[in-house]
Amino acid sequence: MDYQLLLLTIGVSFILAVIAAPLLIPLLRRMKFGQQVRDDGPQSHLKKAGTPTMGGVVIILAFTLSFLKFSVINTDFYVLLVATLGFGLIGFLDDYIKIVFKRSLGLTARQKLFGQLLFSAIMCILLIQNGHDTAIHFPGTSWSFDWGGWFYYPFIVIMMLAISNAVNFTDGLDGLLSGVSAIAFAAFALVAMQATSLSAAVCAAAMIGAVLGFLVFNAHPAKVFMGDTGSLGIGGAIGAIAIVTKSELLFIIIGGVFVVEMLSVVLQVASFKTRGKRIFKMSPIHHHFELSGWSEWRVVMTFWAVGIILAGIGLYLNKGL
Repeated sequence: MDYQLLLLTIGVSFILAVIAAPLLIPLLRRMKFGQQVRDDGPQSHLKKAGTPTMGGVVIILAFTLSFLKFSVINTDFYVLLVATLGFGLIGFLDDYIKIVFKRSLGLTARQKLFGQLLFSAIMCILLIQNGHDTAIHFPGTSWSFDWGGWFYYPFIVIMMLAISNAVNFTDGLDGLLSGVSAIAFAAFALVAMQATSLSAAVCAAAMIGAVLGFLVFNAHPAKVFMGDTGSLGIGGAIGAIAIVTKSELLFIIIGGVFVVEMLSVVLQVASFKTRGKRIFKMSPIHHHFELSGWSEWRVVMTFWAVGIILAGIGLYLNKGL
């Protein structure tokens, strides 16, 4: 596989994001597309109120242009594009409703679920038409099981819902999701190269450049937030890459930070509803560390480091397949 093509994709996507962000940020300010901050969250976040959000448009734009330019056109290409743009569209509508109509919750849970199910179903149709392998492989082993499409396709729909929401939960601190996702996409780019899936490798490369370009403006103190437009688009992309490269279960390791963030929310809600007690000071878990006295930058850097370690473990296991 052409390493130079992937490096070129990363570079072009990065440049597009770096160019687009300074143009979009003043526009978002003029349109008063500012972030609303929870009163019950860390007090240090109150100063972030009014910071432009919906900056994920920059990520989606840079990704799309570079992906269209450098990817080969095949079924995998369409699956990856549908997942990224489809989930990104759901996030865009959610952000738009929150900001323009002053509805703090944006899309209702039912509306968001319908959109996620719709684009996941379109992905399944494309995969079925292409005769996609329905076996699920265990990382680091030669074990796999195949219960056929009746099990596999509902599984990947649930997987897409879980991953997109887990990634969305991770977006809460300056630069946190941008950095963690860049690490995960870098790992999956290598996985895609080993799986000889050029479309998936280029998709990952385009996302690396886009999120790193966005990180220039999203690092602490953030000048812009990505909103659900970016987080759901990123979640759609990384989930689709895992599916296309047949590394569905490997995501649990490479995307371990996302998994822990989602589990912290699930455990917090379950504990409060069943016992009336909270496990964490606040969920997702990155807020727990903040309320425990960690600086925002310390939390972000620690999560980045954990992401790098987990990506390394995942790549090591994948190499042994």
